[in-house]
Amino acid sequence: MTLMHRARQGEIPPAIALAAQSEHVAPEKLRDLVAAGRVVIPRNRIRSEIRPVAIGEGLTIKVNANVGSSRDRADISLEMEKMRAAVAAGADAVMDLSTGGPIDEIRRAILAGCPVPVGTVPLYQAAVDGNLKGKSWVELTADDFFAGIEKQAGDGVDFMTVHCGVTRASVERLVREGRRLDIVSRGGSLLAEWMEHNGQENPFYEQYDRLLAICREYDITISLGDGLRPGCLADATDRAQVHELMTLGELTERAWAKDVQVMVEGPGHVPMHQIAANMVLQKRLCHGAPFYVLGPLVTDIAPGYDHITSAIGGAIAGWSGADFLCYVTPSEHLRLPPVEDVREGVIATRIAAHAADIARGIPGAMDRDNQMADARRALDWTAQIALSIDPERASAWRGGSLPTADEAACTMCADLCAIKTSRKAIRKG
Repeated sequence: MTLMHRARQGEIPPAIALAAQSEHVAPEKLRDLVAAGRVVIPRNRIRSEIRPVAIGEGLTIKVNANVGSSRDRADISLEMEKMRAAVAAGADAVMDLSTGGPIDEIRRAILAGCPVPVGTVPLYQAAVDGNLKGKSWVELTADDFFAGIEKQAGDGVDFMTVHCGVTRASVERLVREGRRLDIVSRGGSLLAEWMEHNGQENPFYEQYDRLLAICREYDITISLGDGLRPGCLADATDRAQVHELMTLGELTERAWAKDVQVMVEGPGHVPMHQIAANMVLQKRLCHGAPFYVLGPLVTDIAPGYDHITSAIGGAIAGWSGADFLCYVTPSEHLRLPPVEDVREGVIATRIAAHAADIARGIPGAMDRDNQMADARRALDWTAQIALSIDPERASAWRGGSLPTADEAACTMCADLCAIKTSRKAIRKG
């Protein structure tokens, strides 16, 4: 039985009870949200030891960090270091997007060492395995595609991005309308090429029940990928994106009918004034299923700073209904991220998620901010550092620039410290 099935039977399995405790909600409420498909707790049935992470309606917004090798950078130890850095920085989930080197070994090492849910894009497995057999991408069969999914399911992957909504009809709409940047999703572009070459429908759409059977067997959460997401502001909210989203809404209902948990993925590059509408559209078309967004990035011209463009969009998206934010690192659009960029991306996205939690009125979201205000009023630097979202940086920067005359102040204000002055003017103590 899947977690969703058990919730629909009125049970409160340990995963739901533990997640409810960490979210400070009643277990019965969380059970009902899981049963209705409005919350997911991704956890493969063979990975019962990981921390249950609840994603969805009325809960704190969660953060995902992508790691993984490429053809040019394939090092298991490096990917493990990135995974550990992401978890230490506060990531709630990790996705292994490896496409080069020993990807089976990398994935299995991450699964063995990661204490939070792990996701993948199994399509990459099919492409890499096909190359090892001397097959080009377009020569692969549906059985090749599903072999990768079954292998990763058996390894213990907790959630999988599968681009089921990239259909011949949706790609046709993209071609008819035209795009400035065409398809930027690796999975989406690979499937579009495969369909064009073979004159066949997307196997993940055509054989969707086969996918559901695997996910039900292992209790894997499907993350319905947005293979036609916009890759630049000019392409946001076009016909191809919306058509794919409509298809994902239909597939969501089919998964629920099989007691399979579902998330729906959302757009990557969206101007600020369209973000709220995109969130409302997804929730309406996909029946309240948890929404997982990359960014969205609110401008296209900030390579090296896209963790910032993403955090701006992520805060607006979270405020408007997104439940799960995929981080973007400073390396986005430029290179495979090193460890330091993984950490930077997680922190930036956690800031966005926390800001959105406050705006959404999540109970307890403001508590830490209020404690920080009290610590600043008291000039309690130890408490300020402990309350910081990144205590390591706060401590290093404070310790590296201490004032010479008055350690209660800082090197910005020194004897003109506004807190100390206002004590004299207002509090007198």
